[in-house]
Amino acid sequence: MEILPDVNFKALIFGAAIAGAFILFGYQYWDWFYPFAAIGLLYAGYGQKDLLFGTVAGAFASTPILALTLQGYMGTFEEGFFTTETGIMTVALIILIIGAFVGFVGAWTKRSRVKALEEYEKKQNIGKKKKKK
Repeated sequence: MEILPDVNFKALIFGAAIAGAFILFGYQYWDWFYPFAAIGLLYAGYGQKDLLFGTVAGAFASTPILALTLQGYMGTFEEGFFTTETGIMTVALIILIIGAFVGFVGAWTKRSRVKALEEYEKKQNIGKKKKKK
């Protein structure tokens, strides 16, 4: 019995791992590694079959980023709005929404690529297998 046959769990898990790894590399070595965490979210969305699953996969794949942010790997919140409970929930929602958006972009990219390949194949087959007189 297969649970959720439309979800590509390999892409989801590897995408989340890639996103978390780039956050850890950014904390440990250079700050410019942080933006590359989006590669994992794109991969998580790209591996899914349609836009809805890509969006949800992007949100789920952003949970390591959320956990690492709340542990202080993306910097600490010392004072102000983000130290309150409402601020922490706002940060969590923003990370999940951005993860969902990036996953959507990955799924949309895959859909566009599949359509372009089908169109290319259709153009290649024009005129073939016709009898010439």
